[in-house]
Parts: sequence; structure tokens; C-alpha cells
Amino acid sequence: MISISHTHSKLTSNYSDLCCFTFHYVSPLLYSYLIISPTHDKSSTLMETRVVTSPKRKTMTNDNKETKNSRKPINEESPLLPKNHATEEFNAKRASFTASVFNISTSIIGAGIMALPATMKVLGLGLGIGMIMFVAILTEGSLEMLLRFSRVGNSQSYGEVMRDAFGRAGRLLLQICILVNNVGTLIVYMIIIGDVLSGTSSSGVHHAGVLEGWFGEHWWNGRTFVLLVTTISVFAPLACFKRMDSLRYSSALAVALAVVFLVITAGITIIKFFNGSIVMPRLLPNVTDMTSIWNLFTVVPVLVTAFICHFNVHTIDNELEDSSLIRPVVQTSLALCSIVYVLTSFFGFLLFGDSTLDDVLANFNTNLGIPYGSLLNDVVRISYALHLMLVFPILFYPLRLNLDGLLFPSSRPLVLDNLRFGLISIGLLLLVFLGANFIPNIWDVFQFTGATATVCIGFIFPAAIALRDRHGIATKKDKILSVFMIALAVFSNMVAIYSDAYALYKENHPHV
Repeated sequence: MISISHTHSKLTSNYSDLCCFTFHYVSPLLYSYLIISPTHDKSSTLMETRVVTSPKRKTMTNDNKETKNSRKPINEESPLLPKNHATEEFNAKRASFTASVFNISTSIIGAGIMALPATMKVLGLGLGIGMIMFVAILTEGSLEMLLRFSRVGNSQSYGEVMRDAFGRAGRLLLQICILVNNVGTLIVYMIIIGDVLSGTSSSGVHHAGVLEGWFGEHWWNGRTFVLLVTTISVFAPLACFKRMDSLRYSSALAVALAVVFLVITAGITIIKFFNGSIVMPRLLPNVTDMTSIWNLFTVVPVLVTAFICHFNVHTIDNELEDSSLIRPVVQTSLALCSIVYVLTSFFGFLLFGDSTLDDVLANFNTNLGIPYGSLLNDVVRISYALHLMLVFPILFYPLRLNLDGLLFPSSRPLVLDNLRFGLISIGLLLLVFLGANFIPNIWDVFQFTGATATVCIGFIFPAAIALRDRHGIATKKDKILSVFMIALAVFSNMVAIYSDAYALYKENHPHV
């Protein structure tokens, strides 16, 4: 009995020692070798176990081989799960200062620049230029507040800032406004391209397009067919880029083409000035009655539309290699665009005077009275049509992103779903194409979008975020500026809507 008990005690002791040895020495080795083996970090645990324990299944293709030099040591900082390289690729912060300036400048200098000379006709040259500078300063203030509240709330997009301040309803309202604004603006882009290439009619006068002037009137240079070909061959390929930084070269070329338009317009104006064929422009508005006073406010939505870029700032900030440079990027872009706007408005109105059309490009099919005037007309019109084609994807990017967020708020990122990306892109391109063929007047589109969604995106929402002040960082200056921006935006656009409705009524009832 004692012998059996002694034997049992000895076996128990040996078994206990074996368990301790296994737990302390063997288990960690097996765990590190089978579970976190660096040899097959892209495979599952089960597959790694099979590769190690089954020599017959250890054969791998050349694509999966890893040399000893390429293996990374395992330590406490090694990730437990494999990295998603697709997500890392799109989250990489590698955009330069210059590329970011070009992208923001391209967001600003779009179709709005073509309507600015018409605002000089309403306001006069002096007051008009002053208003351009005033709106630029106001825009810088709204962007500064928006970025500051984004930083403190750790928000990566405009929608997240709105959600941080006003919940899901705030983000939803912003997304709807961006859809309305960007769809309207892209429709205007197509309208201008159609005006340039296929011609337009205004007040009973037909202004021939470039293609019509070169080849005569044919079915293939008609407005609808030209816009269809442009959509398929130009807009669709440019809309396929999934990173805004990928558009940096096209943005740089777009800004260069806008400068080409400005230089040629200035050159023509200077030549005609020395020839004595330029009439001294009005510096102040022509105010004769209360109706003319009310009409002054109709240009405010056009000015606001000309500087809008708020929906792209966060995307550019997220891709910028040094996020501390985002404010200098914004300020540089606004300064560059202000110079281009002022010079374009000045020379455009000086050149055409009270004959300036709502879309000043349509003026460039008249006899300029200078040598090679016809050739310069065509160069100006084609260069800016190309400019708008290159600007198109910069505004299409946030439009697609916000529509996806509105329809699929819980889905994985759009850039990782090619099917969803393609379907949304095709649907939006079709919508813009159809809209451009049924809204022929650029002025009406600008007044509608400017009087509704655009001022909300550019001024009312940033001001409301500052007044909400969830994080307690708003200064007294911020709150005063916010109240002023909201009051100015609401008042000016109420007047603009009233003026548009009154003008439409008078047009339909001329004898009343």
C-alpha cells in the first residue's frame, strides 16, 4: 500500500514537472512559431500551422517567397492584424504645398469668373472691385473658423464638423446643400462649354460657337452632341481619380489656362485703349429708382459662388503632407484668385462695357477691331472651355463623396468599392448632362444656387458652428463676425430671390 502510494506520488510529481516545463518553455515557442510566425504574415493562422507542420505543403510560388533579409523582426510594437494597404494608399499624406494651392485655386476659379464682368455692369467698376475684395476677406474668415473648429473636434471633413456641432441632422443638411450647389455649378460648366463650342442666343442675337464658325452648322457640332462627346471623352476619365492630389497637374494646367484668358483679354483691352476705342467705364452703379437699388443685391449670390471652396478644404488638408500649412495654402489660394478675379472683371468690363453678357465668353465672337481679332477670339474661348473641363473633376469629387455619404452612410469607404464608385459616378454624370440641356441661362443657375445652398456652405454653416461653440473656443470676434455673416447672407439672398421673381414676372407680363 505504501509502495503504491509512493509510486502514485512520484508519477504525480513527474507529471506536474512536465506540465510546468511545457507551459514555461514549449508553449511560448509553439505560439511564436505557429501563430505569429513572420514567414507568412499575410496568411491566416490555420494556413501558417499547415505550412509549418506539413513539409509536403510548404512549397510556395515565387510571388509569395520571402527572403530572410525581407523579414521584419517581431516585437511588442508589431501589429496583431495585417495592414490594409489599400486604405493606407488612400490615406497617405503626400500632397505638397504647391499642389494644394493649385487644387484649392481650381475649386475657386471656375465658371464664376465668367459672370464677374456682368457684376461690374450692375455695380460699376469701383464698387464691384471693392465687393470682390470684401467677399474674399469674408471667405478667409469663414474658412479660418471652420478649420479651427475642425482641429479642436478632431473632425476630418466638413460633414463631421457639422455633426459635431448639430448632430446627424446638421451633417444631412450640409450634404444636401453640397449636392444642390455642386450639381448646379457643374451644369453651368457644361452650359458654358456648350456656349463656347456650339454657340448661344441672347436677346434675339445669336453668338456663333467655335465649331460652328470653323465648319458651319452641322448635326455633329450641335449643342447636345458636343456635350455628349465631351462628357464621355473628357469628364468621365477625369472623374475616375480617387484621390484629389492625383488631379494636381490638371489643376495647375487649369489655372494656367485661366491666366491665358486673362492675359489675352488684358492685351486686347490695352490695344483698343490706345486706339481710342475704349469708353470710360462707370465706377459706381446707375441708380435711378427703387427697382435699380434692389437689383444691386442680385449680384451678391454670384460673388459668393465665385469664392466657394469650403467642401474641398478638408480633403486637401487630409492629403497635405504638413497639415499645419493648410491655412497658408488657403490664404495663398484666395490671394491668387482675388488677383485673377479683379483683373478679369476690370479688363472684361472695360473691353465690352454695357454690352457685357451674363457669360462674358459669349462676347468673344464679335469683331474686336484689331489685327488677328478672330484668331484671338477663338484662342480665348477654347482656352477657357479647356479650363472648365479640367476644373470639372475638382467639384465632381466632393459631389460624389457626399452623395455616397447620403445614400450609404454605413458602408465601407467609397474608394474601396469599385462598383459603388462607378455607379454613382455614371449616375451623376448623366444628371449633369441632362441638366445642362434644359437650363440654358447661366445667370439663372448662379442666382438659384447662390441664393440657397452656396451661402449656407460658405457663410451660414461656418458661422453657425462658431455660434454653437461646443468646445468653448469661440472668441468675441468670432461671434460678431458670425452674426454679421449670417445677417448679410440672409438679407442679400432674400432680396435676390425677390428681384429674380419680380424680373420673371415682368418678363411674362410686360404690359402690367
